[in-house]
Amino acid sequence: MNDPLPAAMPPADAPIPEGTAVELDDRAEFIDRDLLSGGSPWRLLRLRGPSRALAEKWRGGGVVGAGEGRFARTLVQQGLLRPRFTSTGVLDVEAIDVVVPVVDNVDALAALLSQLDGFHVTITDDGSLDADAVARCAHDHGAILVRLHDNTGPAGARNAAARVTSRDLLWFIDVDVVMADPRVAAEELARAFVDPLVAAAAPRVRGAGGPTWRERFEVEFSPLDMGDRSALVVPGGVVSYVPSACLMVRRTAFGSGFDETLRVGEDVDLVWRLVDQGWLVRYDADVVVTHHARASWKRWWRQRREYGASTGELAKRHGSRLAPLRADPWTLLAWTSVLLGQPALGARVVRSARQHAREQFFDGEDDPEYVANVVVTRNMVRAGGPLARACARTFGVGLLLAAIHPRLRRRALTLFLIGTAWRWRHRRFHAGDVPLALADDLAYGVGVAQGAWRSKSLRALTPHITKSSLRWGEVLGLPRAGGFSSF
Repeated sequence: MNDPLPAAMPPADAPIPEGTAVELDDRAEFIDRDLLSGGSPWRLLRLRGPSRALAEKWRGGGVVGAGEGRFARTLVQQGLLRPRFTSTGVLDVEAIDVVVPVVDNVDALAALLSQLDGFHVTITDDGSLDADAVARCAHDHGAILVRLHDNTGPAGARNAAARVTSRDLLWFIDVDVVMADPRVAAEELARAFVDPLVAAAAPRVRGAGGPTWRERFEVEFSPLDMGDRSALVVPGGVVSYVPSACLMVRRTAFGSGFDETLRVGEDVDLVWRLVDQGWLVRYDADVVVTHHARASWKRWWRQRREYGASTGELAKRHGSRLAPLRADPWTLLAWTSVLLGQPALGARVVRSARQHAREQFFDGEDDPEYVANVVVTRNMVRAGGPLARACARTFGVGLLLAAIHPRLRRRALTLFLIGTAWRWRHRRFHAGDVPLALADDLAYGVGVAQGAWRSKSLRALTPHITKSSLRWGEVLGLPRAGGFSSF
C-alpha cells in the first residue's frame, strides 16, 4: 500500500472567492421553512434566515457576494452547490504533463499522439513485446518515453511517467481514448483547479460506438461511463468514483500516486484516498471523451470480471465502501416483506418510521407530517430499485441458482428481473441489449466472488446495514420501554 497522500487545506481556509459564479444543485430542495435536502450523499441541512435566502438566490445560478464565501464553501463541500470558475480562454499547456501508458498498441498510440500535438506528453512503455515500434512512435511525435522492461500494470506505468515530469497538472489518458478536441477538454477540466481544494477532475467517458454488438452496447453501458450529471465524487454519492482512463490530477495532491499493488481498481483507490485527505474530486459530464470497447468477447468478459474481482482487495483497504448494497434495517425489512408477499408488513414499517421521524426529529417544523413523509416515505420507496439493482449486479448468479428451487423461483426471478431492468430507467430500451446486460452483470458478480476468494475476505459480499433509532416496539405498536433494542 502507498504512503498517505498530502492533506488538503481546511475548507474554512478556502472560502469561495467573491464574484465566483455558482449554481445550487437542481436536485436540492427546501422541504420546509429551513430544511434543505439533497447533496452527495443525500443529507438534510437546516438553513435559517439569511442562509436560506442565499441558497435560494443561487438556485438557477448566481454570484458569490462579499462575505458569502464561507457559506458557499460549506454548500460546495456538501455537494449542494457547484462553482463555475471562469478561464482565460487560452489553455496553458505549460501547466500540464500528459501521461499515456501503453502496451504494444502502437496504432492507437499514434492516433492519440496526433490528437495531442502541442502538449507535453510522456509515454510509459509497460513491457511491450515490440518496444522498438513504441519508441519510434514516441520519437515521431516528440513525446518523452519511459521504458519498463517488465509489465507493472496501469498504476506502476502511470507512476513511472509521473516521477519524471514536473508540471502542476498530471493528465492521465489511456491509449484508446478519443477526444473531439483535446484542447477544449483540457481547458474545461483544468478550470476546476481554480478551486484550491480540487485534487482531480474527470470527464464523462462513453463508449466509442461502432458496427459490432459490443460497441453499440458500450455507447449506453460502458463501465467507465458515470452518467450524464456532473457531480462531486464522494464514496456512496451519486458518483462514487471516476475512472483513470481520462483523469486530470493536481501534482501537489498526487503524492506517492497510484497503489502499484493493485492491477485493477487503482483509480477507485486513488480517488477515495484523495477524498479521505480532504480533497475534492469533480466529475464533469459536460466534457465527453470516448473509449473503445474490448476487441473480443473473451477480453470483454474478462474486463467485467476483473472489475468485480478488484472489489476484494479494495474492500480490505476501504471497508464498507465496497459493500454490494447499503441501507438501514427498516428499509431492507420493508422491501423484503414486499418481495415475500407481505406488503402489509412493509407498509407498517414505513408508517412506523414516518411517525418516529415526525416525533423525534421534525416535531418543530411548520408541517412535521409532510417533512416526515418526504424524508422517510419517499426515500424508503426510492430505495427499492437501487437495492434490486445491487442484488442483480453482485448476486445475480446466486439469484439464478435460487430460481432452480420451485419455492424460491418466483421471488428470485422477480428480484433478478427488476434489478436488471433498472439499467434502463433513464435510457431507451433495446431488446438486443438484454443478453449483453445479463452477461455484464454475471461477469461482474463472478468477479466479486473470485475477488473475495483471493483476498480471503467477505467484505465485498457483505451488505452494509446502517444504524437506525427506530425500535422494534414502535413497529409492533407497543409502548416505548427500555427493553426494546434498536438496530
